[in-house]
Formats: sequence, structure tokens, C-alpha cells
Amino acid sequence: MSYAFISGATGGIGRAFAQQLARENCKLFLTGRSEEKLKNECVALKEINSQAEIKYCACDLTKEEERTRLIDYIKGLGITFNKLVMVAGVDTQKGFLDYTLEKLTFQLRVNVEATVCLTHQLLNFKSQNEKTHLLVISSMSGATPMPYFAVYSATKCMLKNLFTALHYELKGHGVNVTTVMPGGVFTRPDIIEDIKRQGLWGKLSAKTPEFVAKKSLKAVKKNKTVYIPGGFNKFLYFILKIVPSPLVLRFIRARWKKQTKDAF
Repeated sequence: MSYAFISGATGGIGRAFAQQLARENCKLFLTGRSEEKLKNECVALKEINSQAEIKYCACDLTKEEERTRLIDYIKGLGITFNKLVMVAGVDTQKGFLDYTLEKLTFQLRVNVEATVCLTHQLLNFKSQNEKTHLLVISSMSGATPMPYFAVYSATKCMLKNLFTALHYELKGHGVNVTTVMPGGVFTRPDIIEDIKRQGLWGKLSAKTPEFVAKKSLKAVKKNKTVYIPGGFNKFLYFILKIVPSPLVLRFIRARWKKQTKDAF
């Protein structure tokens, strides 16, 4: 039986995927930046399923040498994957000129470089005997350019476009590819506070990590190209496609210019 690979496994969304898959008796391979958090995550998962088979490897995904070490470790284990859940991401939110070069490259490397390069390498370990499910966490922020959230929204749009293309490209290779575009997700305390400050908008848009994980896993089984969690977010995505872009961008600029977030 093959393993399920989860990046960003110790964050709110990644942890929810790990918990859901543990309940489904899947073998798990977890990665995140902190080895201590990964160890604690394994203990928590064993409380959900005492028979769960779990492997892990800490990795700073922004560093190519670290990703190479991770791949070499996987190769040494001789395992294959029937699920790839690419969750790791950085949601820094600020005006473009307020970034330091270090923060800018960090966000680009995690959201784009690490996700794309790691997916490319991990597909070499896909199961040959069963369908492989590839899930990537994009965002509703990737549905439109977003002033004052420009870098994050651009990276998430890139993921949506790339993995939508791969949905069709990999059809003949035994791989289901689904891009997930959540709105707000109740994860870290700072994100929960952001959702609360958005009032009714945030309440309608936001979902729990457990909701996102469970519904996303069902979506990739059905081989959906894109999955948007929640009826309000689906409606919003439709509205963004029909309202003139300048109106959308002026609204976003006014709404987001006073909010900043830098949790990394």
C-alpha cells in the first residue's frame, strides 16, 4: 500500500488532512519545517488511529539542498505515493514596497518554487498499481489580482493555472489533479482574528480546516479540476468573473490597504 504525502503537515490545513487520512487508515508521510512539531503531530495522530503507519522528515522547503535531502530520504525508504497533498504556503499580506527582499523571496520560494519542484520530483514516486491523487492548496485570493495582497494572490493564481493544466496533461498517466481554492480557514490565531474583523463577509467565506480537508479529498476522488469550498465562495468566484476588473480591483484596494499580516 502506498503512502499519502503531506507538505505543511503541522499547519492547520495540513494537520486536518493528516487527521482525516489517518481516520481512513492511510499510511502517512509528513513534512514541515520543525522536527519537534512533526514528532508531536505523530503522537496526536496515533491517538486518532493507534495503528497508523507514519513517517516524517523535517525540511525547509525554501532551500534546494533541503528538498534534495528529503527526496533522497524518500528514495532510501523505497516507498511510493498514491496521494500528494501540497499544502505548505506563506500568507504574508502587505504592500509590495513594504516587503524586504528576504520576505519577498521567502514567499515566492515556498508558494511557487517549492510546490512546483517538489511535485515534479514526487511524481516519480507515484504508485504504479493504483490511481494517484494530487491536491494542491491554492486560494480564493488567486481568483483575481489583489492590491496589498499582490504577491500572495499572484502565487496562488500561478498554482491554479499550472495545476489546472496538469489536470488535463496527466490524465493519461493515472493521476487525478485537483486545485483547491478556499476562502478564509480557521487556522492560526492571527487568521481567526482577521476573519472576525471581516464581519459577515468573513463569516460566510470561512471554513474549518476539517471541512476543507474532508471535502477536498472527496473532490479529488471525483477528479474535479478545481474545488471551491463553500457555497458563498463559489458565488463570489462567479461574481469575480462577470464584474469588470477595474471595479473589483478598486474595491479590493480600499478593503485591504489597511490590513497587514506577516506571520513568518
